[in-house]
Amino acid sequence: MSIDINPDENRRQVLYWRLLARVFGAEEQAALESASVAIVDDIGLPPVLMDPGVSVDNVVQRFPELADEFDGLISGQTQPGTDGAEDSADPSRPGPAEVRRAALVSKILLSVFATGTGDVNAGQLADWQADAGWLERAMGCAPGELRGRGAGNAPGIGAGNGPGNGELAAVLAGIEGDLVKRMRLREVLADPQLAKKLTPSMSLIEQLLRDKDNLSGVALANAKALIRRYVDEVAEVLKTTMAQTSVGTIDRSVPPKRVFRNLDLQRTIWKNLTNWSPEDQRLYVDQLFYKQTAKRVTPARMIVVVDQSGSMVDAMVNCTIMASIFTGLPKVDVHLVAYDTRALDLTPWVADPFEVLLRTKLGGGTDGTVAMDLTEPKVADPRNTVVVWISDFYEWRERELFDSMQALHRSGVKFIPVGAVNGRGGQSVNPWFRQRFKEMGTPVLSGHIKKLVFELKNFLT
Repeated sequence: MSIDINPDENRRQVLYWRLLARVFGAEEQAALESASVAIVDDIGLPPVLMDPGVSVDNVVQRFPELADEFDGLISGQTQPGTDGAEDSADPSRPGPAEVRRAALVSKILLSVFATGTGDVNAGQLADWQADAGWLERAMGCAPGELRGRGAGNAPGIGAGNGPGNGELAAVLAGIEGDLVKRMRLREVLADPQLAKKLTPSMSLIEQLLRDKDNLSGVALANAKALIRRYVDEVAEVLKTTMAQTSVGTIDRSVPPKRVFRNLDLQRTIWKNLTNWSPEDQRLYVDQLFYKQTAKRVTPARMIVVVDQSGSMVDAMVNCTIMASIFTGLPKVDVHLVAYDTRALDLTPWVADPFEVLLRTKLGGGTDGTVAMDLTEPKVADPRNTVVVWISDFYEWRERELFDSMQALHRSGVKFIPVGAVNGRGGQSVNPWFRQRFKEMGTPVLSGHIKKLVFELKNFLT
């Protein structure tokens, strides 16, 4: 009896055993390490690929030819070293290309998911963010797409569209948040060169907002620059999303102004065609037609109420920026209220989200009744008012708060309860409130901020 041994399958298994040992064991497995280096060298890949201290981005910089192999590697869109050709006549028997794939996949997964413990500097965070981009490329996504920084997205407001991508986006955000927490952020911000290496992310902005009162001088200036950069990037995307918001419909009851800029040239020619003179080769116009430009616009009031407790950081940042953009639309009167156990009317600064964020203080408990006390007096015309309430609704006086919300809804106010406005969704919402909002006909909106923008645009039009 002969035993069919497939050396490529054995080599692939060695590489994956090393991957598992590295992820789940703190100590290096000498035998697996040496065997893996030998395998990688034998299949024509650089041995540095097995060095956990070298990032994927650094490997690609040194060996540019590997860049194309990483693209679509995990999604199966590419086949390493085969230009898309079949690896083996028998799919159950791994060939050399599958060994190569195992080496490349191992490098990406270890770089992104095995982040160790201890302090992290700005360079290490930047390396991780670059390697997370290579993971996204390997999955067939644009760099930054899963973390909300891909084309058409801005930091913190995207999530990817593939199966399971939402869960992976949450995992990547968690890892990035952990890395940021392990940074000696104050020391990094105090060094302009290190601060320049920081890439704005929701996790980083959260840490800056929490620690802003302890920063001064150069560190505070660098922190403000990062917050401003993040705000501008998110605002640019949301401005594009909101650009098509209507500001009113044509009012046919108002006669058009008979001025040249309102002249409807096409209609004028069409209505006067019977006056065409073949002999003169001229069109004689005896009646002019003008376009109606007057619009029936009822000023709309939008009141955004945001829970600024620690669990709602994404919502606080994104909705503050969103409110500032709606402020720039004609005939939209925007008010902004933030609360924890106390409420703060931020309306005077609503046009500048940067200033709003610097005035907020994350953390504390949650008592929405104090925010309702500021909100109710702002409702002058209920049927022309929308109240957007962003919270996880884990409230101290839940019955009292809900009764007030229900009273607003019954008065004609469009009430939109929002549980999450980040790139990942999945915000935990108090089941008691969730059920009652559903019964009230105003189910909790959660997920991408574009859902909220869509709802608000419908109201304004």
